[in-house]
Amino acid sequence: MTRVAYQGEYASNSATGAQNLFPGCVELPCTNFEQALDAVTLGAADVAVIPVDNSAAGRVADVHHLLPESGLFVIAEYFLAIHFDLVGVPGASLDQVECVRSHVHALGQCRKVLRTGGWRTLVTDDTAGAAREVAELGDVRHAALAPPAAARHYGLEVLQAGVEDDPDNTTRFVILSRDAVFAPVTGEPTMTSLFFAVRNIPSALYKALGGFASNAVNLTKIESYQMGAGLNPSCFYVEVEGHPDEPDVALALQELRFFSSEVRVLGVYPAHPHRLRERTA
Repeated sequence: MTRVAYQGEYASNSATGAQNLFPGCVELPCTNFEQALDAVTLGAADVAVIPVDNSAAGRVADVHHLLPESGLFVIAEYFLAIHFDLVGVPGASLDQVECVRSHVHALGQCRKVLRTGGWRTLVTDDTAGAAREVAELGDVRHAALAPPAAARHYGLEVLQAGVEDDPDNTTRFVILSRDAVFAPVTGEPTMTSLFFAVRNIPSALYKALGGFASNAVNLTKIESYQMGAGLNPSCFYVEVEGHPDEPDVALALQELRFFSSEVRVLGVYPAHPHRLRERTA
């Protein structure tokens, strides 16, 4: 059975993603992203399922900084539709609620219902953990914004279903493994994740990325961060459409390497069907 690490508690959105990807898997809930990545590195888990972007809230903080240093490889991507229910203890009603707790991203993705209710909010570490806390409190004045599975798992009642602001709310996850499993060239849409550090010369980033533009390679993501203190050159995590063995991508990477002090391919994996549907739409 596949052992899957993720950040969050049982019945969280990450747990749902893990179950969808690896039915019947052994779940390893972790307190934070570092712990989830370490579980794979140390062999306690086979893979980690980690959120990297949300269509409403944007990028997930810290993940892009952690990926290059983890020593792990991206072997797949997965898009999960995100839904939130307002849940409370059995017998509670909406007019009794005074405080709603959840993860900061969930609170930000359900602003309309919170504004309408006029409730006080409390930030928690995890959406499913917020449901657990409400169940432990047993107080009708406390409710949680949590994934649909959380109410069933913790014995709570759904006070209002589907309260997310955007019905198309979606989170993108990456699946990480200790071993590099690069997808072959098949002619099907492929994504490549890269880490690179630019050389400490003027216009290095402009020149490093120029090859993608001149070879018509689509750059879908770029995240910058600083390694260490002082005036060290910036490092970047990027994702591009295409396979490193395809001629256009190979030429772009050749130019990238010329203007970079380090380039590492972190993953080559099939593009998820959701990405293709978005482009068609």
